[in-house]
Amino acid sequence: MRRCLDLAGVGLGNVAPNPMVGCVIVHEGKIIGEGHHQVFGGPHAEVNAIASVRNPALLAQSSLYVNLEPCSHHGKTPPCTELILRHGIKKVYIGTRDPNSLVAGKGIEALQAAGCRIKTGILESDCRTLNKRFFAYHEKHRPYIILKWAQTSDGFIDVRRTAGKAARPTWITSERLRMLVHKWRSEEPAIMAGTNTALLDNPRLNVRDWSGKQPLRVVIDRRLRLPQSLHLFDNSQPTIVFNESKSDETGPIRFVRLDFSQPPLPGLLEHLYGLGVQSVFVEGGRQLIQSFIDAGLWDEARVFCGPQFFGRGVPAPVIGPGKPARIPIGRELFFWFKNQV
Repeated sequence: MRRCLDLAGVGLGNVAPNPMVGCVIVHEGKIIGEGHHQVFGGPHAEVNAIASVRNPALLAQSSLYVNLEPCSHHGKTPPCTELILRHGIKKVYIGTRDPNSLVAGKGIEALQAAGCRIKTGILESDCRTLNKRFFAYHEKHRPYIILKWAQTSDGFIDVRRTAGKAARPTWITSERLRMLVHKWRSEEPAIMAGTNTALLDNPRLNVRDWSGKQPLRVVIDRRLRLPQSLHLFDNSQPTIVFNESKSDETGPIRFVRLDFSQPPLPGLLEHLYGLGVQSVFVEGGRQLIQSFIDAGLWDEARVFCGPQFFGRGVPAPVIGPGKPARIPIGRELFFWFKNQV
């Protein structure tokens, strides 16, 4: 099962909104086939693993290991349960059930009904963690929320700046950590910022220092104050602007009206959920990030702490009590928080 997880992880950033899945086939204690889901719309892990077996005659005497319940419905590909049964595989070991209502135990039931011996719950916590975005989307009915910010040693994320001056971010982390952030961006389908960050930093919210897909850009601009000259409106990638006055679409730029008489985040996340967005990487300023924290609408926070001291400026978000993982990276520290709620 650990090998299944290793294989599955290769699909990060390429298979969403499908889950990451790895599959291993074992005959008399030896691995004779393995595969993983490589790209959305392509063959599933079980298909690739079975196809990799040089002697298909061995399959009927083999065991199949997979970190997520095999599908039993027709989607972009045929059901994996049918393929498993067609090759006479009688022992199937499953890490965790699939939370997708299209599967949700139906794959296990189909295999059992055909006489397969099934064992589930193998490294279940690890299997759920690997597909944390997929599980949050189907169980919480919202995208998985990752908060990210960098702060100084004295607890500030920025100096005080005024909109209208040359837009330039105040760098706290090193260039190599900024490269890591671009890698993270490539792993999520959407990235989000608030109005003030867009005005002050004029961010591109794209992947430049890493190879990968460009995320959907999401910005809150309640009163439509953002000028069209910003990078966000360069038509280089899909962008959604949540606001209180209009719904419109021009090329890849979409304006979506929200009711700001109520806290806007639930409605915003509901809209993204409806679009099939499984996770959002929030790189906004303090106000936006703190609003997610205060609403309890977050799943993990990735926080860099640099060696600088600003003395005064914009305070960093406050995440409350917890025991984050603490990892030194050169002169900087990385803290990783998980929301246990």
